[in-house]
This record gives sequence, C-alpha cells and structure tokens, in this order.
Amino acid sequence: MNGIIKENPTFVLMLGMCPTLATTTSAMNGMMMGLATMAVLIFSNIIISAIKKLTPDMVHIPVYIVVIATLVTIVQFLLAAYAPDVNASLGLFIPLIVVNCIILGRAESFASKNNPFDSALDGIGIGLGFTIGLTLLGICRELLGNGTIFNLRLIPEDFGMLIFILPPGAFLTLGYIIAVINKFKKA
Repeated sequence: MNGIIKENPTFVLMLGMCPTLATTTSAMNGMMMGLATMAVLIFSNIIISAIKKLTPDMVHIPVYIVVIATLVTIVQFLLAAYAPDVNASLGLFIPLIVVNCIILGRAESFASKNNPFDSALDGIGIGLGFTIGLTLLGICRELLGNGTIFNLRLIPEDFGMLIFILPPGAFLTLGYIIAVINKFKKA
C-alpha cells in the first residue's frame, strides 16, 4: 500500500518523470504505460529476488539491466502483437522502461534484499501507484485539453484548452495535482 499513497512514485517520490510527462496526453496512454511498467516491475522484482544469491556484487547492476531489458522486450512484443494501437501510441517510451529509475531502484533497494513473494507485492504496490498516477494525470490532461475521458466526450469540443495536451500542460497539471495532494497531506 505504501507505493500507492505514501511512496507514490509519481506524486511523492517524483520518479519516472519522462514517461509521466510524455505519455499522459490521454487517460488510455497513461494507463497503458503504467500497466506496461507495472508488469516489468513485478516480474523483474521476482526474478532479481530469485537470483540475488547467484549474482556477484561486482556485476549485479548489469545483471539487473539485462533482466529488465529482456522483460521490456517481451512486453513490447506482446503490445505489438495484441495492442498495436497502444504500441504505436506509446512508441519509443516502451523501450525506455529499461532505464526507468523506478524499476532499477526497486530492484536495488527491495528485490535484492527480500524474497520473491514480498518482491512481487512490492512490484504490485509501486506499479499500481505509478499506474494510478499516470492515469490520473492522463485523465486531467485529456479532460482539460480535449473535453474527453477515455475518448468519452464530457465537455463540448469548443471548450478544450490545447495547452494541456502539449508538453507545458503536463508540467502544469502535474504541479497542480501535487499541490492538491500536499494540501490534503497537511490537513
């Protein structure tokens, strides 16, 4: 549960900002990027936890990167085969999951020190927090920019504000969401 609220990677730890800002032009993109990252996070945590005693200290980071890169490749192939529209929409950001600091950070700080079951739970918690963060940001940007949520029209087309679909809108929206969260945390 810590990964969802207290240690939310998007709104509290502020990790993984590149995909957070770049892929959240819509709720669907945010959710799918979060789910892809969560899948890699869960399975990399399990594998890294399982091989921790076999991995020498001098090469553990390269081993983690190879495990993560293999899982990202599998996720990208699955998206290309079963969700080509999502794969095309997220484009380059799927391969960049390999260098996402959330995944490598959890591998180093948690999975390498805990058993596979606890590491899977950690991956689920942090992954859900990241997915919720990306989806929430995507919902806000899509609603303010296009007047839709998951392509369902809620506001007439004439009232959309293009800036929220553009890169500056990502920063503005993220800043306001973090401000609201911080306000409630202090209350």
